[in-house]
Amino acid sequence: MQGNESLSAPLAVAEGMYIAVLVILAIMLFACLLYAVKGPRIADRIVAINMMGTMVMVIIAVLSLLLEEGFLIDVCLIYAMVSFLAVTIITKVYMGVYAEAKQPKEAKEGLEDKEGVNNGNSALD
Repeated sequence: MQGNESLSAPLAVAEGMYIAVLVILAIMLFACLLYAVKGPRIADRIVAINMMGTMVMVIIAVLSLLLEEGFLIDVCLIYAMVSFLAVTIITKVYMGVYAEAKQPKEAKEGLEDKEGVNNGNSALD
């Protein structure tokens, strides 16, 4: 009997710590969401989104420990892969938009002429 009581006290403390960690992570996740919305630059927003993905993975891992469900670790790994791909694609799109916006307007017009845009000068006129 006494063995069960001594075992249940550390489990109760661990469960309380898991819940405290989940609450702290939820608050930090909300702070990252605000930073992702109001970030001063696009790069800061991308970093905030990446950090949110990492925190969600930690939340899933802590929930796996709290609920004693091993399959949640598999979910966490799949989420890690999806999060990595999403941030990579968002960064790639942003770099393309940034490079396009950095090009001078004259260079864009020059490229259009080279690509065969007729600008009203058609050979059929």
